[in-house]
Amino acid sequence: MDSDFSHAFQKELICVICSNYLVDPVTICCGHSFCRPCLCISWEEAQSPANCPACREPSRKQDFKTNILLKNLVTIARKASLWQFLSSEKQICGTHRETKKMFCDVEKSLLCLLCSNSQEHGSHKHYPIEGAAEEHREKLLEQMRILWKKIQENQRNLNEERRTALLWRGDVVLRAQMIRNEYRKLHPVLHREEKQHLERLNKEYQEIFQQLQRSWVNMDQKSKHLKEMYQELMKMCHKPDVELLQDLGDIVARSESVLLPMPQPVNPELTVGPITGLVDRLNRFRVEIAFTWEVTNHNIRLFGDVRRLMFRRGSLNSDRSDYFAAWGTWVFSSGKHYWELDVDSSWDWALGVCKDSWMRKNSTMVTSKDIFPLLCVKVDNRFSLLTTSPLFPHYVEKPLGRVGVFLDFEGGSVSFLNVTRSSLIWSYPAGSLNFPVRPFFSTGHR
Repeated sequence: MDSDFSHAFQKELICVICSNYLVDPVTICCGHSFCRPCLCISWEEAQSPANCPACREPSRKQDFKTNILLKNLVTIARKASLWQFLSSEKQICGTHRETKKMFCDVEKSLLCLLCSNSQEHGSHKHYPIEGAAEEHREKLLEQMRILWKKIQENQRNLNEERRTALLWRGDVVLRAQMIRNEYRKLHPVLHREEKQHLERLNKEYQEIFQQLQRSWVNMDQKSKHLKEMYQELMKMCHKPDVELLQDLGDIVARSESVLLPMPQPVNPELTVGPITGLVDRLNRFRVEIAFTWEVTNHNIRLFGDVRRLMFRRGSLNSDRSDYFAAWGTWVFSSGKHYWELDVDSSWDWALGVCKDSWMRKNSTMVTSKDIFPLLCVKVDNRFSLLTTSPLFPHYVEKPLGRVGVFLDFEGGSVSFLNVTRSSLIWSYPAGSLNFPVRPFFSTGHR
């Protein structure tokens, strides 16, 4: 009866995925319990929601806490197995007739207490085997948690870089066409400078794309090495206590070395080439814009929306609840108009033109058809430029100094210039604008 009970008890502490004692056990929504590492690997490529490996019930939650009760019961079961092992005749010291309870870290062998204090072994490091195995198992689990975070981080970076590459290639195609259109306005026939400008753009595109491809290969290789190390640590954790101590070796040091270095995503930023005569042409339509300022923290849900939609982040810098918004005192409904705004010391800024009625709406800039903005947001110490409808990133450097805004009712478009570089940042497609608009500027700095 005792044997049947012990067997039934131990069976409840076995993970159905790996068929070993539970390691860092977690209990999911349906009530079944598994090793956290086994569940992580099982669900790594599973569709959302993932299914329970035992009953196949969907489980939407994935951030589980360690089941402390199960963990303590597994520790008791491991100790019982260890003492059963140590009580065998093989584990009785032939010299002192005592149980070998001490582990020699130098010889990786079991000794009785008297042998461990003898002259032969006195200079070696010894540990009580009962506590040493659990202590090392916890160190392995902690290293596995670090590895798993790095595996997930590396995969997110890889997915994000592939997504960025698609958007970036689209930006390059649109930018080449935009440059052609601008040169056509300046020179009716193909100009040598235009050809050189497009050749530089194509060369830079090829160089950056090669960097991206090398980065993907590095990230794939890093993922492979991290997962191999993770599985090696998991296999070690599942070993019986004595085997774990004997086979431990330098596995922790090797797992730490695998983490370095971690591949970093490539920033596919294009050089903004100057267009000779661009600013001079637009200065013919120069107007001075007067702005009225106000503080707003609820009508403009912009920068947090952009981070959430484009970068999959919540609103950063949440301590900054107030943003300054400036509205032009003039409304334009015809003609061509050009003005400049200083953004040198600003981050999280937006400028452009909007429909007069949009100012009174409690809506977001990101999806509104009534606004034509150029946005700059800061994420992870990097600045990104974007336009809206649809929300689209532009992989060019953040302008320093002044940004020019050119409003062209004849072509139905709004363009933005990097004045310092005498270059075109972006032009909304011709025909986009067909209603009166008012200039605006919004920033976290005034």
